[in-house]
Amino acid sequence: MVTTYAIIGLGRFGLSLASKLFEAGQEVLGVDMNEERVEDAHPYVTHALIADSTDAEALKSIAIRNIDTVIVAIGNDIQASILTVLLLKELGVRKVIAKAVNKLHGQVLYKVGADWVIHPERDMGIRVAHQLLSPNVLNFIELSKDYSVEEIKIPDNMTKKSLREIDLRARFNLSVIAIRRNHDINISPSPDETMDKGDVLVVIGKNKDLERFANVDSLMK
Repeated sequence: MVTTYAIIGLGRFGLSLASKLFEAGQEVLGVDMNEERVEDAHPYVTHALIADSTDAEALKSIAIRNIDTVIVAIGNDIQASILTVLLLKELGVRKVIAKAVNKLHGQVLYKVGADWVIHPERDMGIRVAHQLLSPNVLNFIELSKDYSVEEIKIPDNMTKKSLREIDLRARFNLSVIAIRRNHDINISPSPDETMDKGDVLVVIGKNKDLERFANVDSLMK
């Protein structure tokens, strides 16, 4: 299913996000006031336009309300970021995601209508620290203060064992929701699925249980 996205602000973060969505086959509109940035973005988006996102008429002229999701990736111009989010919601955009440069900025973005606020620098710091502390964790999504989904490399001595034998629910109170093997992913694997060397488990559970599993040296005696 193709979703339409607009990325407002084509700096490093915005362009990176736009190009990834475009590579995934989505329709992506790139918007920036800087002509050079717009020119550079053309190979990585469906369309790229020069427009002032703090001007309601400019947003109307590009039919912004017809876009499924708009991401406000404006850099350090906090005032422009906030005003853009406010205008987008007033114009009827269904989903607005905005980048925040600090906690207070994020709070204001929510107040003016942002549906989701992201903190790239803070989140990357948390991610790097998490992976330094638990090297077996390749990726994670924090669902709440207490629960997360993590991709965890299996210990070598789990190879040739089935999920039933490993029994993470009984041992660690965790649920396996997928197995990633090379470039393939097996969603809701059978309990009889056997692990291969290098497999990655996608598991969900309490953070304390995930940490215990990620740092265990040996599961199978």
